[in-house]
Amino acid sequence: MATCPECDFEIDVDEYDVDKGDSLECDNCGVRLEVVSLNPIELDVVDEEEEEEEEDEEVDDEDEEGRDDEDDEDWDQ
Repeated sequence: MATCPECDFEIDVDEYDVDKGDSLECDNCGVRLEVVSLNPIELDVVDEEEEEEEEDEEVDDEDEEGRDDEDDEDWDQ
């Protein structure tokens, strides 16, 4: 069991089914949560702005990797 830090709702979380960093959603208030500790299980509210920034960074990293591959092809020709 874990408690939603937003609404104090008891969430049934099996410690063997989750890993640190996993995301969940509170069934009561719908807020996105992240598993921050496993023993005991602790949840923290995911900051939507931080999450969007991380997703943007991942996309930027993928774009850069794709450009590197294209540059390598130019050298081979």
